[in-house]
Amino acid sequence: MAFIAYVPPEQLAEAERVKDPDNIIQIHSAHPATMRHHYDLYVELMHRRSPLTRVQREMIAVTISALNHCHY
Repeated sequence: MAFIAYVPPEQLAEAERVKDPDNIIQIHSAHPATMRHHYDLYVELMHRRSPLTRVQREMIAVTISALNHCHY
């Protein structure tokens, strides 16, 4: 599995930090604006109002990850 170095949250400006410690989000810390956009997109898709339930959205995410042979 590939390794991508990230900037520890305490080395980022407060405004650039996100509340999600998952590696898939944190690897974007090399370019904090990208990390913020990725996190905001994730929150919008998975936590905001939607015609799909939260369980349905999680099932879609798991299925896509499995199809892509993603270890996350």
